[in-house]
Amino acid sequence: MTNRVVLIGHPIAHSFSGAMQQAALDALGIDARYELWDRRQIDLADAIAELRGEEFLGANVTIPHKEHVVPLVDRLTEDAQATGAVNVISREGKKLIGHNTDVPGFKVALDKLVGRQKMPRHAVVLGAGGAARAVVYALITDGFQHITVFNRHLHRGEGLVRHFGRSAAHMDLRAMPWHESVLEAELSKTKVLVNATSIGMTVGETPIPAELLPPDLLVMDLVYNPPQSQLLKDAAAAHCATMNGELMLLQQGARSFELWTGQHAPLDVMQAELERAREQGLRQLPIDMGPHGGENAQGGAAGGAAGGVAGASGQAARPSA
Repeated sequence: MTNRVVLIGHPIAHSFSGAMQQAALDALGIDARYELWDRRQIDLADAIAELRGEEFLGANVTIPHKEHVVPLVDRLTEDAQATGAVNVISREGKKLIGHNTDVPGFKVALDKLVGRQKMPRHAVVLGAGGAARAVVYALITDGFQHITVFNRHLHRGEGLVRHFGRSAAHMDLRAMPWHESVLEAELSKTKVLVNATSIGMTVGETPIPAELLPPDLLVMDLVYNPPQSQLLKDAAAAHCATMNGELMLLQQGARSFELWTGQHAPLDVMQAELERAREQGLRQLPIDMGPHGGENAQGGAAGGAAGGVAGASGQAARPSA
């Protein structure tokens, strides 16, 4: 029997995760295929229930379902419980376990970005969705003392802050309104800037005007396609250290692979496939649109965020699937 792993999101297209994970499965001789499932929220519960079948090893979950999946699994691991977001599901018999591998994936990427410097203690995070929750929790557990969250809808940012009320009781975690003057003031006081939004997935689009970026920031954009977003171009021009989301994608993907298979992920194979996809373009993978499918899976930028999805029109991708 050929086993199955799926990526669940809406909309979803051209998954880097699919190419990367299929290459890893093939390299280790595992008889399994990685599939793309475009599912609206109305179909999410049925999709998760289907994963209980014996042929499934598990799933990745991407935007907009990371938080919606939480009550649909049987048990949450510590990071998934702490963030209130699930990006990986594994099976134990008929039971489904929800994990969050974005947290350790982000930590590896942040360590590389910081390099030999002392780990900073002040960060600005853009976004309040599942990827932002993983970033904020990783920063809290790495000892950051000041984290400011900006989201286009302030109430979403405030909801994130409330969620982490207990784990962030020892430090200053706040949500601020997304106004240029407020952004500029906070950026002048911080050392780390993380874009965990979908803004920037379209070429030329950026969440922050270039003139607001002070020099010497450490800037991470979870978007990895294009490899250098407009934010990262502007940050480099301002003499900031920069990193895209590809390392986070690789690291969270490797942990996902190990949860599904019980084998060490072939990181070199996965990295090589990411490089091939970036340089040569993605191999087209079929998309299962589900019972209520019909909308173009390659539509707007809002859906492609976490999960390594990139629309055919050049819409880009972030790593969390």
